[in-house]
Amino acid sequence: MGIGSHDAVKQLKALIDQVDEPLKNTFQNMHQGYPNETLVRFLKAREWNVAKTHKMLVDCLNWRIQNEIDSILAKPIVPTELYRAVRDTQLIGLSGYSKEGHPVIAIGVGLSTFDKASVHYYVQSHIQINEYRDRVILPAANRKNGRYIGTCVKILDMTGLKLSALSQIKLLTIISTVDDLNYPEKTETYYIVNAPYIFSACWKVVKPLLQERTRKKIQVLQGCGRDELLKIMDYESLPHFCKREGSGSSRHSTNGSNDCFSLDHPFHQQLYSYIKQQSLSFQPVAPIKQGSFHVDVPEDTKGSKIAQSIESEFQKFGNRNGLTHSLSGLNINGD
Repeated sequence: MGIGSHDAVKQLKALIDQVDEPLKNTFQNMHQGYPNETLVRFLKAREWNVAKTHKMLVDCLNWRIQNEIDSILAKPIVPTELYRAVRDTQLIGLSGYSKEGHPVIAIGVGLSTFDKASVHYYVQSHIQINEYRDRVILPAANRKNGRYIGTCVKILDMTGLKLSALSQIKLLTIISTVDDLNYPEKTETYYIVNAPYIFSACWKVVKPLLQERTRKKIQVLQGCGRDELLKIMDYESLPHFCKREGSGSSRHSTNGSNDCFSLDHPFHQQLYSYIKQQSLSFQPVAPIKQGSFHVDVPEDTKGSKIAQSIESEFQKFGNRNGLTHSLSGLNINGD
């Protein structure tokens, strides 16, 4: 950071030191012992404008309090069958670590259907993984590597991406908005693999709408991206869908423990066990009740614009391919 950057951090820290005690407490839970690094993340998200960053951060802290984010890891999705259904349709997992120590998060974008539970369960699951990453995975990586590691690497598998994905744009926009406003600058690099033509068509439209700092983080790799990814991680840390060309669906693996999307994978077993243990410590007597965790999501006009652009491109793609059915009949998932 330059002199200006240090001054911005100092000014923002002085402003945050003046907030009410509840906001200070949730900020402490959020920064996990690295307050300055957290301030830098938010400053980057607002182009180092202290006033805009202060508003963003205070809004985030209020969001955390109003939605009880500090205790979200004590609210399991029950019963287990429902959680398994969420995991089977929201494909995300931890496959390992990069050579630099960054957690490698795999996301099955193309084959995630989000059709076995309400929107609220999927948002709850996503935020729980974010919080577990920030409170458990990254602190462990810091201890192991003896230095601060505040970001992860994400590998987005586009296998199976279809026109029907249009029905999930609203949910994906909600999740993206949650991340943009409350978990900024947590990803070092996005690697996109197994990209079909439909992705390439949409990418041409979406890329100009992204901020430059975001565009620089995105790399579209050829095929499954194995050779390029092996430059930054060992073979064992590759997601199962990157381990060989033509390996097929990112949804299935011959061994559930090797499929980082599966509930049987060690990451998800540890995550779910951690959440259940936390729920007992928060509510040692009361039984765990079924019910989704509702989170308020502010409107993000930028995200909505991108979603509309993707929808428009899907429409044109369908028309060019002579589809007889109208995409206007597709329902966008809502609350």
